[in-house]
Amino acid sequence: MTAPASSNPAPARRGRGARRAAREASSGGPAWLPPLERNIPYVDLLSPAEVDRIHDESMKLLEEVGIVFRDDESAAMWKAAGADVDGHLVKVDRHHLMELISTAPETYTMQARNPERSVKVGGTSTIFTPSYGAPFVLDFDGSRRNATQEDFDNFAKLAYLEPALHMTGGVLCEPMDVSVSHRHLTMTESLLKHSDKTFMGAVTSRQRAEDSLHMAGIVFGQDVVRETTVMTCLANCNSPLLWDATMLDAVKVYAGANQAMLFSPFVLGGASTPASTIGSVIQLSAEALAGVAFSQLVRPGAPAVYGQWLSTVNMQSGAPQAGTPEIDHMNLLVGQLARFYKLPWRCSGGQSSSKIVDAQAGYEAGRNMFGVLLAGANFVLSTTGYLDGALCQSYAKVALDGEQLRMHHRFGRGVSFDGIDGVLDAMREVPHGGHHLGTAHTLANFEEAFVMPELMTTDNFEQWEIDGSLDAEQRGARKAQQLLASYEAPKLPDDVAEELTEFVARRRQEIPEGLE
Repeated sequence: MTAPASSNPAPARRGRGARRAAREASSGGPAWLPPLERNIPYVDLLSPAEVDRIHDESMKLLEEVGIVFRDDESAAMWKAAGADVDGHLVKVDRHHLMELISTAPETYTMQARNPERSVKVGGTSTIFTPSYGAPFVLDFDGSRRNATQEDFDNFAKLAYLEPALHMTGGVLCEPMDVSVSHRHLTMTESLLKHSDKTFMGAVTSRQRAEDSLHMAGIVFGQDVVRETTVMTCLANCNSPLLWDATMLDAVKVYAGANQAMLFSPFVLGGASTPASTIGSVIQLSAEALAGVAFSQLVRPGAPAVYGQWLSTVNMQSGAPQAGTPEIDHMNLLVGQLARFYKLPWRCSGGQSSSKIVDAQAGYEAGRNMFGVLLAGANFVLSTTGYLDGALCQSYAKVALDGEQLRMHHRFGRGVSFDGIDGVLDAMREVPHGGHHLGTAHTLANFEEAFVMPELMTTDNFEQWEIDGSLDAEQRGARKAQQLLASYEAPKLPDDVAEELTEFVARRRQEIPEGLE
């Protein structure tokens, strides 16, 4: 729904807020933090021998147990490439598999329609992207309801406005007021019109992937999107050890057009994998590597991202969990393996099982994101708004998480000795027992020296009461409302916008409403 006018509008801000607004206005668009180039060490939990053991066991799974590619065309491709194929069961020799993986690039660049928003994925670079797939929304007033297309549009606008989000995203929420057979059209149109950042295409059928690719071609040029990577799209493995036809069809479309794919086993530790941290990683690595290798059968050199969607399972209730130490461990292990395979890798970031924006939502998301940063993930999905195990997207949490992302970005950049001579001079100027608040160095550097959060209130109690005694969810909801009220669409040429609208209208007429 459209953001209502706030009943408790924030007072006009002076100081850093006003200066930031002025900088954004002068730049001709919202502020932008480029992808994080990490300047902190990786945390490697495993010895080289232990990495070799996990690799060896993953290879044995693919050689001895095999993995199902439940699609005739895909199985035939594997057979033609020399794999041992029995129906849909594929067993592939490790040397052949590693040869295929070696053709996937270690890094790739996604071109945005605004060239200044293009991003590199892989190496020491990290990008943050929004949450994916929630059918419910937690509204500005904290009420839960079905998501709509208007919500989807709003989340696309918020992703455009958040400096630390490097993609607009994919299925920002499921617009339940649009037929399933038509959603990919309205969602892709929204992603292209409401933001000029990179985006994700639909993957729920071959035709929907082709429609998304065609719509990208309307914006970038049909020839361009058959060679240039403008999207990174999601392919979930059905753990344990099964790739289904729907995902494989999407891989054929996107990898065939040199678009990047996230090969992501849907890991429920203890349910879809063994109840073991190491065991889960052995299995998910085999699954993800098989997907990467398949993409190279489709098109050698197509960008492919290794990794996972990851949760452990409460062994009493069977419910997915977030924010547990085992998730941190698994992310650290997968990061180390990705560097071993020389592949970019993904994981999920700000996950929470909480149903509301509360302390649990904050500490689960914070624990996950801190582990992600230490692990060195390149593509971090689900960093904003995520609640209830991906079932609900919160306006307030989008704003709160956005501020947290900016701080994670600052942490990942590490520390610098730049300007240290001026710092040392200032220390010699201040008398014993004095203070640095008014020195020339402080006045010149205070805006950038330390992060000064806006939504994490640091006012004294009396000032907090004067400002309305707002809790974090209320502050986040108000911020989201303010951002939506300030939104101005990035310019899209009129003829391009018209062609997109006409294509969507025509395809909605051609495609029957229904589930297929």
